[in-house]
Amino acid sequence: MPHRHPYPHTDLQEVASRNTTAAQLLTALTHDPLPLLPIWAYVIAALDDIEALIDEITGLRAELASVRHQRANLRAAIRATLAADRDGDDDPLYYIRDELHAQTSADQAAGEGR
Repeated sequence: MPHRHPYPHTDLQEVASRNTTAAQLLTALTHDPLPLLPIWAYVIAALDDIEALIDEITGLRAELASVRHQRANLRAAIRATLAADRDGDDDPLYYIRDELHAQTSADQAAGEGR
């Protein structure tokens, strides 16, 4: 059974393209002296917010993927630790310490790159 993503991703590039088209159409409509000009300006400003939201969603998706990867690595380390303990290993906690050290080092490196 293939693993399905619990939240299907919206095609952000398609959203951005439709947003651009809608903004261009609304801008063209504002060139006519309509009594609704303030409403058109409000709608155009709202459409401009979509680009910032797309950037934020893209960043959140990347962060979520990273957290999921870290969680999977921790689960693997926990399983390895339990197996090592079951097998009578002298230092079964090595796997957890090693993974925590790797994640701490990665977090510190990412913090320095900001």
